[in-house]
Amino acid sequence: MLTDDQWSVLEPLFQKERTGAGRPQIHSDREVLNGVLWVLRTGAAWADLPDRFPSSATCYRRFSKWVKDGRLRKILESLARHLEDNGLINLEECFIDGTFVVAKKGAQKLGKTKRGKGTKLMVIADASGLPIAVYTDSANPHEVRLVQATINEIVTLGRPRRIIGDRAYDSDPLDEALASQGIELIAPHRKNRKKPATQDGRLLRRYKRRWKIERLFAWLNKFKKAITRWERCVERFTALVHLAFSMILLR
Repeated sequence: MLTDDQWSVLEPLFQKERTGAGRPQIHSDREVLNGVLWVLRTGAAWADLPDRFPSSATCYRRFSKWVKDGRLRKILESLARHLEDNGLINLEECFIDGTFVVAKKGAQKLGKTKRGKGTKLMVIADASGLPIAVYTDSANPHEVRLVQATINEIVTLGRPRRIIGDRAYDSDPLDEALASQGIELIAPHRKNRKKPATQDGRLLRRYKRRWKIERLFAWLNKFKKAITRWERCVERFTALVHLAFSMILLR
């Protein structure tokens, strides 16, 4: 359940311009959002919403409307930029990683892998491990190919000075592409690398702090609906991740 303090932050982001047309809402956005958060945290089906919340049809319909108008991404963006304005987002070094999300139903942007059908969830975190970008795609593409699309989803006004990844991101073309945007790539070289080294020990000292994005994924695990994909529509699944990360920023 949202606390009064949390809702005081979120409420302005749910304000609507009333035109006088249409039926008035029986349930407030706060009531509905609490229902959506219950589904997000428990991973339960929408139909299993307890009676203390608005009906599952009401919650799902309002959630779908928020997905369509981009509301949940805008909330993450607003929270991240507020922290950025107050010096609480550090873009000096950021971390990137991807994780495989199992899909339980046929859906958009699915790929077959040895682990089954699923989606690749890409995330960028700031120097403190706070989420600043979310991107979802089929599980098939290599993570290197998804880096630019993930950068394009960054919600802060500023851009990372450095991006730190694991060996999967050891790519000279990626290094050059990021450098052209003023971003320094830091990633350990693959053991089978044949080209000359581009990383030195001083740069790689920053890699030791990569545990911060792993901690972010551990926090995300508390939101069951965001770590197993039941939504057929990729926009709905991504919106659930946006909401989960917004709750992390609200803490």
